[in-house]
Amino acid sequence: MVSESESQLVCMLCSGQVTAGVLRGERSRFQLFGDTMNTASRMESSGERNRIHISQVTADLLVEAGMSKLIKPRHEKVMIKGKGEVRTYWLRTISSENKERTRSSTIKTNYVSSVEESEEISSQSTAASEEDTNERVGVVGMTKTERLVEWNVDVLSTLLQQIIASRGGVVNCIKNISLTSRYKPDATTVLEEFVPIIPLKRFDETELSKRPISPSSIDIGEEAKSQLRNYVSSVASMYNQENPFHNFEHASHVTASVKKLLTRIVNVGDGPTTTTTTTTSGGGGGVKNLVDLAGHSYGITSDPLTQFSVVFSALIHDLDHPGVPNAQLVKENTRNAQIYKKSIAEQNSVDLAWEMLMNDDFEALRACIYQTEEDLKRFRQLVVNTVMATDIVDKELQSLRKARWETAFATENHHTDSSEDIAESEDRKATIVIEHLIQASDVSHTMQHWHIYKTWNKKFFLECYGAYKAGRAPTDPSVNWYESELGFFDFYVIPLARKLGNCGVFGVASHEYLNYAMANRAEWDRKGESLVEEYLMTSDHHSNHHS
Repeated sequence: MVSESESQLVCMLCSGQVTAGVLRGERSRFQLFGDTMNTASRMESSGERNRIHISQVTADLLVEAGMSKLIKPRHEKVMIKGKGEVRTYWLRTISSENKERTRSSTIKTNYVSSVEESEEISSQSTAASEEDTNERVGVVGMTKTERLVEWNVDVLSTLLQQIIASRGGVVNCIKNISLTSRYKPDATTVLEEFVPIIPLKRFDETELSKRPISPSSIDIGEEAKSQLRNYVSSVASMYNQENPFHNFEHASHVTASVKKLLTRIVNVGDGPTTTTTTTTSGGGGGVKNLVDLAGHSYGITSDPLTQFSVVFSALIHDLDHPGVPNAQLVKENTRNAQIYKKSIAEQNSVDLAWEMLMNDDFEALRACIYQTEEDLKRFRQLVVNTVMATDIVDKELQSLRKARWETAFATENHHTDSSEDIAESEDRKATIVIEHLIQASDVSHTMQHWHIYKTWNKKFFLECYGAYKAGRAPTDPSVNWYESELGFFDFYVIPLARKLGNCGVFGVASHEYLNYAMANRAEWDRKGESLVEEYLMTSDHHSNHHS
């Protein structure tokens, strides 16, 4: 008999569809066939003894089930025949030495919701510090909203560190820096502040090379950190948690997707478009060459304030969402509809979030974000444009975006006669990239694993169906939900995913988004009609339970 110490296994897990059958003969046996089995078999060659090797799909399913703690990303990609280099993971196991410690840790630790964790895993942004992140957000008795608040605080704090580091660590009093409620003096609404091209801050090679302070060494201070937490908590409270879809969890999901795409812009070293240099400044080694990145991403990645603004916008973009579309608000002639006329929910979100941020209670937080009126104006303009981009229904805004896209990316003539023309061209591209980034993130569930898509699609259906039953929608969405979702994929999601690739700054992320979108479209085509019936049963059961 082989002893326990002598037995060693190489295990791998891969999830997906399989074909099952019994092979006849002298030794009849049950066997599984298909791509999933082939992938698992080929993963065996890159496995390690006494470790369980799992695929990306399996990792996504574990995350969705709330078991992200069990996943540890492999530091290197593995080569699988027929698929090329792929990202895989290790399944964490409990050894006899740490069973009690892990059990205690499991009891004490709460985690960020599965959707947000799946974004973190996909982007590999937490590969090196998963345990540290869990420890920061894991507190006994925390609610789901509180965990999401802590996650958002952590994300925004990191970006604030980068902003302060880019200023050489300077955080001075900003009492004398103010901005009227509108960026444009003659503007009466947020939408009137919208501009087709945002002038971004430009950095030359010399300035970029003189950023000696490592962001990780920056301490934003207890006062600013406390104000940031209070602000994010207030934002969370201003979301209508009774909305199945447009709630704080959705805002956090969009924020996670924005963070992922911004990280993919920065981490494009795997491709031929940027170079990696080694530097001793800030105690780091193997950092990205910001000069190359700035040119490749049209200036987005070289300015931390731009990145903070886009992430901030994702967090507040659906603040105080009423759970019905703008057209219904106009029909009901609500107070906000009378004020804003169009893009009602989006303008209201900006006004509420901005008014709260400008309160004296958040002065230390604002001092971390900006130190000059120029930076404050740029911050405001980025927030306005980014949130307005989430209104994908307004035909006038759609027409403007299409025209600017054609000018920036579809025109073959790239000739410019002056540095001013070059700067304007780069700013136009940057503005468009930011808009498409937030739009893709707003519907990122359609470009993620099927189970994530199905979960959020159900939530959106329940919100729309609930509005119909409450008399706040003209038609029953269940009648054409199946067909309209196919149209949404064909005429919005898949073209948007293609544009992520065409603008040339997202690397492999654009292919990942497109592949998931097309796979989800095909899966919905097969299963969508039966899923709508399930959604209706869920809604009816919920209604009966509360009646």
